[in-house]
Amino acid sequence: MNDTIISTENLTKRFASKGKTPDVEAVRELSIEVRRGELVAFLGPNGAGKTTSLRMLTTLVPPTSGTARVVGHDIITEQPAVRAAIGYVGQGTSGSPAQRVRDELVSQGRFYGMSRTAAAERAEELVASLDITGFADQQVQNLSGGQKRRVDIAIGLMNSPTMLFLDEPSTGLDPQSRANLWRHILDLRTQHGTTVFLTTHYLEEADRYAERVMVMDSGQVIADDTARALKTELAGDAVTIRVASEERSRAGAVVGQVLQTEVTVSDDGTLTSAVPDGARLLPLALGRLAAEGLAVEAATCVPPTLDDVFLALTGRTLREAHVETDLATAAQGGTR
Repeated sequence: MNDTIISTENLTKRFASKGKTPDVEAVRELSIEVRRGELVAFLGPNGAGKTTSLRMLTTLVPPTSGTARVVGHDIITEQPAVRAAIGYVGQGTSGSPAQRVRDELVSQGRFYGMSRTAAAERAEELVASLDITGFADQQVQNLSGGQKRRVDIAIGLMNSPTMLFLDEPSTGLDPQSRANLWRHILDLRTQHGTTVFLTTHYLEEADRYAERVMVMDSGQVIADDTARALKTELAGDAVTIRVASEERSRAGAVVGQVLQTEVTVSDDGTLTSAVPDGARLLPLALGRLAAEGLAVEAATCVPPTLDDVFLALTGRTLREAHVETDLATAAQGGTR
């Protein structure tokens, strides 16, 4: 069995602009591979090209150029086969507004070729696991935003897909619903080997659950590795040591020798640096300072986050990048 479940080569999508404005290249030459059973987080600011990439891989948007295969099928010439093997939870509401939730789930199962009995049984499993019981007999149009999101997720899981695409699945969910969602995703992987490819703005989700993290910016993947490797190689632990202000220059030189990296020295005696393996190096630095007769007033070592990784890659945090793209979207009249 081929272990590659997603394979793309130079996948590109351009959107035509009106008037003399240049075309928008939302995704540029995306070349990635995802192996069967992996859980991959796709991170980046709004407008980076994440959703467009997912929509191409799920056959909803045709690429301008390039090729891709999903679950062994070409996304252009074998679209029905791709759609039969995947689940997709987009950012918009999926359910038919006038349908009752339970009936909508059964209908979706029937679309996948499930018998009515099998669809009803699967619907009840999802109603229970995603905490939908309290509104399962209500019309979709009468639900709150968070309730609709849980229905969207249930629809995407109805066929117990081999490959599951999730576009910001936990946005709008309360903490308990988010926990229930992740429990179901992890159960799918354990029981069925389901491959999961998701975008999320909750970086802690990617850090905790994803085996691989891809970072996208301006239509291109700029990093691809485990969260731990990215944080170690690109960000490092934030080491902070405070000494008496009059001793700051000598202390900074000593700490720099131990850490073997640049140390920022503030007027108040605060020394800061980002260094791999900071938890191991900090005690060594403190020992050297003590040996030099330099008293330490305070010291901390803070592990890096994926936001620190994005800062190291682009010079701005993901939070700042989200604000920039949201402002640009507003200036263009709310289009992406």
